Amino acid sequence: MMISAWLLVSTMALAQNAMPQSSATSANIDNPPQKTSTIPGFQTRGWRYTVQPSDQLDVSFTLTPEFNQTVTVQPDGFITLRGAGDVMAMGKTLPQLTDAIREAYAATLKDPIIFVNPIKFENPSITVGGQVGKPGRFDWQDQTTLTQAIAMAGGFTDTAKHSQVLLFRRVSNEWAEARIINVKGMMNKKDLHEDPVLQPGDMLYVPKNTISKIKPFIPLPSVGMYANRF
Repeated sequence: MMISAWLLVSTMALAQNAMPQSSATSANIDNPPQKTSTIPGFQTRGWRYTVQPSDQLDVSFTLTPEFNQTVTVQPDGFITLRGAGDVMAMGKTLPQLTDAIREAYAATLKDPIIFVNPIKFENPSITVGGQVGKPGRFDWQDQTTLTQAIAMAGGFTDTAKHSQVLLFRRVSNEWAEARIINVKGMMNKKDLHEDPVLQPGDMLYVPKNTISKIKPFIPLPSVGMYANRF
């Protein structure tokens, strides 16, 4: 579930003129998306598990075990709680969902002690496509970097554009941030300090031809045009 929701088929225009190269270069800003009031910056902090559709969660009540239950996140992102109705779970961290469940039971239970634990969920993963030896989806591991992910995918092919590797990262339910990474520049300088650490759900695309411009924020469905090229 981690990435399947945003790898949908669509189209996105690419400009033709050459782009100045620099290692870890952010894309040129066109017009920021207007649908969201706040657009997060490129996220570099540590990853935390967030609930996704089809995840199974164990909800336990320490003082009132009769309310203990196992719930499955529905395709629309909701869970149905016994005696409390539907609660939106998708996209929430476990502490956030625990608070939401506590609020849902506020009229029934006084200061309940609640623990929420995932018991079935899709393993965190990253996706690498384009001009690599073995494009596909790979299990994410803590501190996996972009160059390590490319190595996991069989390395660059002879036709790869090393200087313009695209990194897509989901920043909201509607938007993904796109960044162009100059891997060739990093390798030539023998300095991997700018090698970005990946997060679950990140998608890498290694192009064959030069990509001169890409908007820094694009709708999630637009990312699918790259997924179709794997």
